[in-house]
Amino acid sequence: MNYRKEIDGLRAFAVMPVVLFHAGFETFSGGFVGVDVFFVISGYLITSIILSDMEQGKFSIINFYERRARRILPALFFVMLCCLPFAWYLLTPASLKDFCQSLVATSVYSSNILFWQESGYFGVDSELKPLIHTWSLAVEEQYYLFFPPLLMLLWVFRKRFIFLTLMIIGAISLLFAQWSTIHFPLGNFFLLPSRIWELSIGALSAFYLLYSSNKIHRNKIVCNFLSFIGLMIIVLSIIKIDDHTPFPGIYALFPTLGTALIILAATKTTITAKFLSLKPIVFIGLLSYSIYLWHQPLFAFLRHYQINAPSTAALLGLSLLSIALAYLSWRYIEVPFRDKQKIPKRKIFILTGIGSLCFMSIGVGGHLTNGFYDYRVMPEKRKMFETSLPSPKREECHTSGIDYRRPQNTCMYNNNNTTWATFGDSHTVELAYALAQKLEPFGEGIRHFSFSGCKPSYPGKSAETPCAKWTNEAVNYIITAPEIKSVVVSYRINQYLSGKHDGYYPNLPPLKSEQEIDEIISNYIAITDKFVQADKNVYLVIQAPELPVSIDRLIMKERGESLNILGSTTEWWKKRNKPFMSRLSLFNPKIKIIDPKDIFCDTKLCYATINGESMYFDSDHMSIYGAKKVVDMIIDN
Repeated sequence: MNYRKEIDGLRAFAVMPVVLFHAGFETFSGGFVGVDVFFVISGYLITSIILSDMEQGKFSIINFYERRARRILPALFFVMLCCLPFAWYLLTPASLKDFCQSLVATSVYSSNILFWQESGYFGVDSELKPLIHTWSLAVEEQYYLFFPPLLMLLWVFRKRFIFLTLMIIGAISLLFAQWSTIHFPLGNFFLLPSRIWELSIGALSAFYLLYSSNKIHRNKIVCNFLSFIGLMIIVLSIIKIDDHTPFPGIYALFPTLGTALIILAATKTTITAKFLSLKPIVFIGLLSYSIYLWHQPLFAFLRHYQINAPSTAALLGLSLLSIALAYLSWRYIEVPFRDKQKIPKRKIFILTGIGSLCFMSIGVGGHLTNGFYDYRVMPEKRKMFETSLPSPKREECHTSGIDYRRPQNTCMYNNNNTTWATFGDSHTVELAYALAQKLEPFGEGIRHFSFSGCKPSYPGKSAETPCAKWTNEAVNYIITAPEIKSVVVSYRINQYLSGKHDGYYPNLPPLKSEQEIDEIISNYIAITDKFVQADKNVYLVIQAPELPVSIDRLIMKERGESLNILGSTTEWWKKRNKPFMSRLSLFNPKIKIIDPKDIFCDTKLCYATINGESMYFDSDHMSIYGAKKVVDMIIDN
């Protein structure tokens, strides 16, 4: 293969949007499509190399995997090694356990499968995972496990047949990806079957440039036009696509076909190739792999270190630092390990094998010891972790989705004398368990009604959603159940009025429109009014103050011996809660209002732990201990 500067320049256009997307810059809302650009480039370059070797009769599967090991593993292992002390110091036991699992998965090219099972690619949870970006490396390596052997099997046939075979495989993969955007969205993003077609576009481009007799390179005007269009499509994809776009279905055709147009048409004489061949752009392209490796751990560890959302300046500074670190690892890790004279084949396999075993051993150790819990958590902090627990009935009794638990089959606690009921979203789960414990000595039981992420929707307009259907059924069940005398109602109402708070503190997420807020509140009022009209004692538990970050991060960050760990400021919580509290007077005056703020906060500060016990089990749900404090307020009211 002849070296093409513009391909390295294209790598710069792939990696920097990914970095800026992970940094949270809204202009680069589709920056994650840089990975799709990488897939096409990889498919093109690797296929070109394989075809060139096959034409000369010197292709070796062992040499191919040696080349991949030299290219991928030394820099990857170096970055993973550098992550270890920061992970030990900054991560919570649960996060460190997850990190250790990712060490194992990354070492065996399966981190995409791990992250698919853990969580999505978008959102606060993924931002805190130092190695989540290695999913794309796993996809590539899984692809290259079967692609070279497939080409070897097909090599006896005519090139046109091989080309058509790859095209059919790619088309099937694209159709599957589009189907999966609806039916299998999480796996669709991470797993190989939905990504094969992107690598295949690169492979087909390589076939075209090597074997087609009708090359577009002969027409300079066409090449200029197509390569420019390709670059513009990539840029528009980076700006216009966002995390709400179904991906990687047909929308992924834009960045991938844009990349293919540049590969096919950007000859040295085109404006696009000259632009992409500028020295600063090529330099970033040469460092692109190391930049990709460094950026996410830097961002993740900063977010673990800080309680407040990182500033734009800090994130931009880390973006520049990733380039500086990338130069060092490229110069002193990547380049030397690619030199077969300095590091022969046998040595590269031994070193990468030892590296894999070491990281797998650390990872397994961290998994088995729950993030090295006994070695990292001081005795005075253990009670805090041990009390930051959700209800043991959460998985069994909490419901969600289209196949939700019907109200008549809901959980009953203590006995059949169910004089109480809890109703709402996931914020009522721990209240139900704590209330049941409080009522058990009196021979009273409760019924537990909760639906995950279900905003007040009775008798809302969205009557066809599972949430709205469940709400209607559950409300009607409760009001017609004569044995139920008292109902405790609670929602994470601020999430529905202005979105989740995660990643915003000390700022606030944007409010929804007044019309949307009024509709949600009117539905909330309608629910409680139905209970009041049915002659039930109604207790409305206002949402508990939210924490800036999860409780376990606050516990780990507290380096002193204080038993009362701070959460948010009381002033911040008042501002966050204002849209709801300003409408509280609209509720029926017969309703008894319970405000957890009265026990969670003082005049200045709200607390995550009180007297060494955790009031929460994450950043917004009360722990059993916290719920018991609120239940005491209900019973005493």
